[in-house]
Amino acid sequence: MKIMKTYGYIRVSSIDQNEDRQLFAMQSLNIPESQLYIDKQSGKDFDRAGYVALIHSMLRSGDTLVIKELDRLGRDYDQIKTEWQQLRQRGIDIVVLDTPIISTTNKSDLEKSLISNLVFEIMAYTAEKERLKIRQRQAEGIEAAKNDNRPFGRPPIQQPDNWGAVYARWQDGHITGTQAIEQLGMKRTTFYKMVKEFQQ
Repeated sequence: MKIMKTYGYIRVSSIDQNEDRQLFAMQSLNIPESQLYIDKQSGKDFDRAGYVALIHSMLRSGDTLVIKELDRLGRDYDQIKTEWQQLRQRGIDIVVLDTPIISTTNKSDLEKSLISNLVFEIMAYTAEKERLKIRQRQAEGIEAAKNDNRPFGRPPIQQPDNWGAVYARWQDGHITGTQAIEQLGMKRTTFYKMVKEFQQ
């Protein structure tokens, strides 16, 4: 007879982010360290070593997956919904510590179905509202820029006061590019970009 296990999954978006908050929450549930999986990378896809090992090698039907927040499963609504449904189809229960009402443990199949449907309808609505809000802000920004006669994109690079003199000495071979960059107080990439624009 299979012993049902509880596993914890922790993800932070980059190496320099701290996972202690999620780790403490898992440890408070007495999840053994051997059953905790941690990834330090973006949630843009599921090509993550810890997650792949947990999902494909460890979790079995009847087990429980614990996450701190729903977005640990993915970056956007579609990813999270797909992953949630696949886990549930495999008979894996999900516990979301920050939103316990949507957790599937100790609930009937009907309750699990109703709750997940409700959650993802709300998420879809919220995601669509956010997309519309972003588009509206973009449209308002473009309209404001038109009214103010502001150019789009980055402002052009301003030439230093000594640009002409330094450029001429560099062109004549009296100074090196490195010396010109130092005298102008510019970054190397900025210098050569300005040279290109100047010559055109």
